[in-house]
Amino acid sequence: MVIMDYITAYPKLSIIVISLIATLFSTLVTKWITNQEHLMSLKKRQKEIQKELKECAKKNDECKMKELQSEMMSITGVMFKSSFKPMFITLVPLLILIYWLRQIYSAPVGGGAALLSGWIGWYIGASIISSMILRKVLKMA
Repeated sequence: MVIMDYITAYPKLSIIVISLIATLFSTLVTKWITNQEHLMSLKKRQKEIQKELKECAKKNDECKMKELQSEMMSITGVMFKSSFKPMFITLVPLLILIYWLRQIYSAPVGGGAALLSGWIGWYIGASIISSMILRKVLKMA
């Protein structure tokens, strides 16, 4: 019960900490399940294709642009497929966490009436920031 007292006494801080823990879990699952070297090489190739597309646009080379766009779509599809497995693994625990948090924080944190000023807004904001930091620290694609 000490944890529950702390969570209700310091709602903003507790949501930030819970969000950081959930994001760390999700990021680690993604790092362990996906082939990071392969994803990084795909990202690098995407950047190269984008540069080539800009050059083709300047030269009005339609044939080359279609070929590059096709390759870009292929790479995007591979990257999209690689994100499914970690997403499915982390989805159920995340839904349980959201349900649990909803039971604790029925009213908006800080007294605001808008959706994003409530606990979900704090959770989403902290998740985005912590995800960006964790991905940089863990050198993820």
